[in-house]
Amino acid sequence: MTNADMTNARTTTNSTSGPDLKTELALARALIDEEAAALRHLASGLDERFNAAVALIATCANEGGTVLVTGLGKSGLIGMKISATLASLGIASHSVHPSEAAHGDLGRFRAKDVVIALSYSGETDEVVNLASILHQDELPIISITNGQKTGKSTTNASDSSEANTPRVSSLERLATVALTLNIAGEAGEPEFIAPTSSTTATLALGDALALAAARRRSFTDADFARRHPGGSLGGLLRPVSELLRFVAGKNLPLVPSSLTVLEALTTSASVARRPGAMVIVDTATGKLAGIFTDGDLRRLVLRDASELTRPIAEVMTRSPRTLQSDALIKDAVRLVREHRQDEIPVVDEAGRPVGVLDVQDLIAMRLVKD
Repeated sequence: MTNADMTNARTTTNSTSGPDLKTELALARALIDEEAAALRHLASGLDERFNAAVALIATCANEGGTVLVTGLGKSGLIGMKISATLASLGIASHSVHPSEAAHGDLGRFRAKDVVIALSYSGETDEVVNLASILHQDELPIISITNGQKTGKSTTNASDSSEANTPRVSSLERLATVALTLNIAGEAGEPEFIAPTSSTTATLALGDALALAAARRRSFTDADFARRHPGGSLGGLLRPVSELLRFVAGKNLPLVPSSLTVLEALTTSASVARRPGAMVIVDTATGKLAGIFTDGDLRRLVLRDASELTRPIAEVMTRSPRTLQSDALIKDAVRLVREHRQDEIPVVDEAGRPVGVLDVQDLIAMRLVKD
């Protein structure tokens, strides 16, 4: 986005027409496009330094250390989120305010810890001072800055070489691994002066570090679920068996495939509450043979009520989509969303039904909409 484009996208107001909503929308799209371009540039520039940083984080976690994240201002806020993401992925982490570190928080840092230090310029006094102390203590430091800067132009010919010499920031010099964003400028410049592209890129880079380190440590969905027992994330990662209200042998009759439709209805009516489908099993093996839903029954009766005397095996849905008993609720949600299946048979390793998951159970958890 050019400076002229940004100027044209500026929100305008006057006493008669109020805000120009179309211009505001154009501004929003332009800003997001600029930030997206910054992320693509960041991704293309990643190199072996990223792998080195991941190795430091994974080794720290494996040895019982803590990843301490520090930054000032907006960088500090981004650092808090990076720290929270690390912790949610099984990597012990805390955010530390760089100014408060000199007033007692230095006690948080141990020899087996790793520090992620954030500073766009790489020259933030409080962050650089903290990194200098930790560098002397030989703690590994991962810095995230914008990267090398080129000196200002000068009219003195003797200074021309210095003017074009890349300048490495103080924080980069102190770092064990120096990661850089290489952002050309903030989205919204020059009209707006606020951290935009840089904070977005720092957050994305932090997420990448956290997930790459978690994968290196073989962190699983089960590990994630143990750290997120509440909320929708925790719900999605629970075993589907925990959600079953209709359980075979308890309140879910298993209907032999040799019965007629009418006989099957009589068998199914032996329980007070039942799901919206009958579970049909092979008479000889006990394995799931099919399902017969309330909708199937309605269509059958409307077509010809005499068909109630037909074998249930002739009118049931054969080989329905199922879930294994060790599947997660997120797998059930995917089935419902992709195939609009309201009743999902849950089977064991041998293909025998253990229960039925009803879509109403997922709606009650607010994981799918009615």
